[in-house]
Order: sequence, then C-alpha cells, then structure tokens
Amino acid sequence: MSDDDDWFERALREESDDEDTTRDTDAAETNDEAEDSDADTRDAPDSADAPNQEPPAPGGSDDPFATSFAEAFENAPAPGTDDDTRGQHPTGDVSDEFWSGRDSDSGSLEFDEEAFESNIDRIDVGIEGLDEMILGGVPERSLMVTIGSAGTGKTTFGLQFLFEELQNGGSGVFITLEENRERILNTADEKGWNFSEYEADGTLAIVDLDPIEMANSLSSIRNELPRLVEEFGADRLVLDSVSLLEMMYDHPSKRRSEVFDFTRSLKDAGVTTMLTSEADQSNPYISRHGIVEYLSDAVFILQYVRPDDFRETRLAIEIQKIRDANHSRETKPYELTSDGISVYRQANIF
Repeated sequence: MSDDDDWFERALREESDDEDTTRDTDAAETNDEAEDSDADTRDAPDSADAPNQEPPAPGGSDDPFATSFAEAFENAPAPGTDDDTRGQHPTGDVSDEFWSGRDSDSGSLEFDEEAFESNIDRIDVGIEGLDEMILGGVPERSLMVTIGSAGTGKTTFGLQFLFEELQNGGSGVFITLEENRERILNTADEKGWNFSEYEADGTLAIVDLDPIEMANSLSSIRNELPRLVEEFGADRLVLDSVSLLEMMYDHPSKRRSEVFDFTRSLKDAGVTTMLTSEADQSNPYISRHGIVEYLSDAVFILQYVRPDDFRETRLAIEIQKIRDANHSRETKPYELTSDGISVYRQANIF
C-alpha cells in the first residue's frame, strides 16, 4: 500500500507483521502448507489477488460512509428495539412474521395483516375524512410532519391532532414558535375544543418560545425534552413550526445536524409528534429546506389547487408517506371550517 493508505489499514498490517515474526517456525510452516493446499483448490485469478486484496470500494457493504444521511436515519434502529427493518424491501432479509408467502399466480407477496397489526399500536389523527384514508391508523409514537404554504391550516391541523388525544383522556404539549400562548388558546376555544379547560386540568401544556431563543438553547432543550415529556406524561406533542427553527442556521450542514438531533430526541422521548413546516415556494410537495420529510415517519401535504378558469381556489390534502401503514394516495379536497379541518374523502378535486 502507498503512504496515503488509511491509518486503520496500516495499523492492521503492522500488527499482523509483528505477530508473524513471533510465531514458532514449525507453526508457520504448518500454516503455509495449509494455505498452499487451499490455494490449489481456488481459481488462479483469486489466488493471485488474495495477498494484495484491496479495501472495499466506496459504496460497498463494508464502507461506513456508504449510506446517505437520510438512508442512515431511515435504517437506524427504532428507540427501545434491538433491530429495525424499516426501509427494507419485503423480499429482503427480514422476518417472515409479516409475510405469508408468494401468490402462486402473480408472484407477489401476500401481506399478513393480522400479524402486522398485532405488533404496532395505531392511532387516529383526529381529522374527519383523513383518518378514513389511513387504513388502520398511524403507528403510535410516529414522528409526523404537515407541510403547506401560508393559510393552508397547518396550525389548525396541529391543534386538531392534539384535541383528538385530549378528548379521549390523554395529554398533550403544544410548542409554538409563531404565536403566543393566549392566541393558541383563543383559536382552539373558538372552535369548541376547550383548550383552556384542559390546560387548567393539567392535561395540556402550551409553550411559546422565541425561535432565536430556542436555537440558542436547543442543545439543553434537546437533552431535557425526553425527561420533561415523560414527567408531564404527554401522549402527543406538536411543534409549530420547525421551519422557523431551521431558519436560525445559515449553514446547510449545521441546519441538518441540529434538526436531525432534535427529531431524534423526540423519538427518544417516545411521544407521538406532529411537526408543521412551510412548503418550498416553488414546490408545494417539499418543505422549505427539504429536511424534515426525510426524518419523519409520516408526511401530509396541504396545498392550494387553482383550476384553469381561476374561478375558485381550493384546498387539497395528500398523504405523501406513512411508514408501516397502508394509505390512500389520492389528492382530496378539504375545508377550514369553524369546527376545524374536514376532508371530503368521497369527492374529487376537479
């Protein structure tokens, strides 16, 4: 190898050379005879290459830097488990517990829904029409994001998501970087969700933070969040919005690292989380910085739909992805009413 060889490779080679010089002569000859015997059974090209075998090429299975940031996160073990097969194709090296075999005619895998359902607790989002588009519900303790431009109802989506838990006896936390606490309470109370009462009962906490203050103290918040969530006993958490947090970092790598660590802390907290995010100005299907959708288990897209005649601007929702759940991929109209968001599952946009 050249002088530019990796230090780890050189260390292994030197250690191997030192061990060879201290071996007993008879043992070395015995090993050489065994290697010669094995070499006779190998193809000539393999035998010639073996002594000078190169390190795995970049992108190979042994390269620790082969996977991208998004792939590494998606394939990382889930909190509290020894292994995680997320992101793997059903035909890969995964347990047969969820797959009953191949259809003899089509060759496709048959999905054992009962076995799958028994291992994942599921919840409703709490939005009429949308829950019917998610077959079986969203897996509990998921990290979700709602992406949309201004006025599409992202904050209402988050409040309604919390209300679903509160009215069923659970507890929740709403962290807002855009509005103050009183504004959030008034908005929810006007829709008949009685957030003031839930807060007085101790089942709801509304925290308004300045984005700059949160960015400056994000490390301490990230470290304390799992403990605070556990002590409060929160079942659901909403952060409105993650875009303001992302804007605090000018350098893309710093932004990505901080958002990754923050979302990881939410997963470690074991709380079902909904983030809201501004959509990219040129593409309503991605977030402003294109990060959170790769870190999330579920992505909901809220957008404006303008027909060619420009007579009426409509709102439409689409489920971009939900890990470990079947869901409709249709784009459906919805409305923002005095009662919240209503999705018209049976209707079409045009």
